[in-house]
Amino acid sequence: MTKLIFAAIVLCAGVAAHAILKGKGKKTLAALLMAAAVIVCLGSVVFSCVQTVPTGHTGVVTTFGRVENTTLDSGVHFVLPWQNVVKMDNRVQKQTAELSCFSSDIQEVNLTYTVNYQIKKSDAQTIYRTIGVDYYQTVIQPCITESVKVVTARYTAEQLVGKRNELAAAIEEDLTEKLLNYNIELVSTSIENMDFTDAFTDAVEAKQVAQQNKLRAETEAEQKVIEAQAAAEVRKVNADAEAYEVRAKAEAEAEANRMISESLTQELIHYTYAQSWNGKLPTVMSGSENSMIPVLDVNELLPEETVPNEE
Repeated sequence: MTKLIFAAIVLCAGVAAHAILKGKGKKTLAALLMAAAVIVCLGSVVFSCVQTVPTGHTGVVTTFGRVENTTLDSGVHFVLPWQNVVKMDNRVQKQTAELSCFSSDIQEVNLTYTVNYQIKKSDAQTIYRTIGVDYYQTVIQPCITESVKVVTARYTAEQLVGKRNELAAAIEEDLTEKLLNYNIELVSTSIENMDFTDAFTDAVEAKQVAQQNKLRAETEAEQKVIEAQAAAEVRKVNADAEAYEVRAKAEAEAEANRMISESLTQELIHYTYAQSWNGKLPTVMSGSENSMIPVLDVNELLPEETVPNEE
């Protein structure tokens, strides 16, 4: 449209100059000037009909400001001189926002939040018609601010530290739903940084140190209990082993005695006695304790061949 207005201005200036020069009798110069004006005007009109859409963009055609129902892909296109082509970027775009929020326990936290977003080719016309080309400032940035602050306020400051991934997922879910209402697709998000006040940071560090000390003390106490239980178990095992050994030995001896008792016969007793007899018969003694006199020696009654020789 700008080129078309420029062509009209050049043409009007050429006509005026032609009339002035012709009135002064300079017909040749007037004709040349008029021809140049026509050429410039035609060139501007031709160039205004040629529109180039860059790669990764969608061309939205407008006629005197009214959005047409057709869009243009990347490349060179010819349009009417009074039509304009608005180039909408449908590539993935990145924006980072610095936000100051408050947790549910009124602790201030500063977030650095990054979003990657894009618009689809099919939605380019709608976005331009309803929002315009500056859709980040108009729609996306306010939605980011609202989602981050609303979701952050659901958590305490301590929870924000320990549940960072959960926080990021909750913000992304809320922001995705908001942007879809404006035909904008949220590709990905991330919490790049999260800062708290110095007082809160010091308090968190002190609490962590206390918890670590407590955990260390509990661990040491549990270790001592485990060691004591292990020592007691060892003593019990040793005592059981000793008792088992005594019991087994007693049972073995009892079993041996039982087996011997069951195997004893009168013949076996006589045989065992005969095997252990030295061949001497007992001697009958008489007298007091200090002067024992043999009364009868059974060995003297035996034949000489049966009396064993004493060496």
